[in-house]
Amino acid sequence: MNVLVTGAAGYVGSVCAEVLIAQGHHVIVVDSLVEGHRAAVPPGCDFRKCDLFDTDQLNKIFSTSKIDAVMHFAAEALVEKSMREPSTFYRVNVAGGINLLDAMMRNNVKKIVFSSTAAVYGEPKQVPILEDHPKAPINPYGQTKWIFETILADYARYAGLKHVSFRYFNAAGASAERGEAHQTETHVIPKILEAAAGQIAKFEIRGTDYATPDGTCVRDYVHILDIAEAHARALTEIDRVSGEAFNVGNSRGYSIREVVDTARRVTGLPIPAVEAARRPGDPAVLVADAAKLRRTLNWEPRYSTLEAILSTAWKWKQAYPKGYPEA
Repeated sequence: MNVLVTGAAGYVGSVCAEVLIAQGHHVIVVDSLVEGHRAAVPPGCDFRKCDLFDTDQLNKIFSTSKIDAVMHFAAEALVEKSMREPSTFYRVNVAGGINLLDAMMRNNVKKIVFSSTAAVYGEPKQVPILEDHPKAPINPYGQTKWIFETILADYARYAGLKHVSFRYFNAAGASAERGEAHQTETHVIPKILEAAAGQIAKFEIRGTDYATPDGTCVRDYVHILDIAEAHARALTEIDRVSGEAFNVGNSRGYSIREVVDTARRVTGLPIPAVEAARRPGDPAVLVADAAKLRRTLNWEPRYSTLEAILSTAWKWKQAYPKGYPEA
């Protein structure tokens, strides 16, 4: 299958592209490289540097390539930034996504797998969270992802679009060659490993007064390769499961303090950590009920423990201490 992957120079997109290539698909990558790394794009991909707002170039890519389906990862994704710059998120995550959909429609490409987020749920009313939980995002990042999910449903009704959305909980871990290396790093596990490697003086535990057992945020961590496998299965089954949204998680929550303690065991290092103020826009608890994904797509996580996830992230960090080389 010929699959166009947006944002495949980023963390999740690059690993999904890696898995698609390994499964024999032809992958066309569209990425602006504003946030991504050219070196993260797997060999064998047909790379096109393109912004989703460059309508002419986007149309040219679609019209000159036989594209069967799209996986859409390109997005603004930093929660804290979304609280400061909501307009950026509405422009990129909503308007940019519409540009992509319209290019698809003009070129009769009617299949898309969308990278959504557990942030669409906001503060959960029950844990673990089911897919039919009310959608009440508490940050513009989650709001823009939810808006785009509803836009996909509109395109399905008027244009016959087939779509699947995946609501990730906390993507983590690494493949042998690809890991998490954002240009502005805010995610918990890579920040902890930066402290372990001595690249920052200490890890900051952002918020210790949440209504959780130890006062810190509780999150469900899911391995990046397990996320990629879910996407690959949805691609082959999209005719059967079109219109569905799936949680992707391990259905087990860990507090930030638990993650730090586990990282100390995995690395064997006394990772320094200090308490700090809350990060704006963070729900207290996000834990998935992933039974629907298991049942519908016969998906099972291969990396079901935090230790296994952290071990792959630490191995990648040791192999690539400075992340990806810049072109």
